[in-house]
Amino acid sequence: MKIFIRVLINAVALWVATVLVEGISVAGDTAAKEWLTLLAVAVIFGLVNAFIKPVIKTLGCAFYVLTLGLIALVVNAALLLLTSWAAEQLNLPFEVEWFWPAFWGAIIVGVVSWLLSILIPEGGDD
Repeated sequence: MKIFIRVLINAVALWVATVLVEGISVAGDTAAKEWLTLLAVAVIFGLVNAFIKPVIKTLGCAFYVLTLGLIALVVNAALLLLTSWAAEQLNLPFEVEWFWPAFWGAIIVGVVSWLLSILIPEGGDD
């Protein structure tokens, strides 16, 4: 159940980014298809963050210290671009056009995910 809630939170955060940031888009004939696409992209985004982000943080530890953590904004933007590329490979209609929309989108996704994580209890140790 925790995983489903995390995916749903990420999907909502990605949707907010598509609404607020020009250059991030999701397409679908119907609202249901858009939300299914967002759920699929949220799964991809979760996998990218689970497997690639720790490697980048470990290899780039010095950059995190040197920039006082600000490099994390660039890393998150790059991971959102990677998610967009992976979605394209799977023929999902989700697109992040270039770096700056990815940068602002990553900030929005992070903030919205954090807020929703605070507001929505994930339950026990299911």
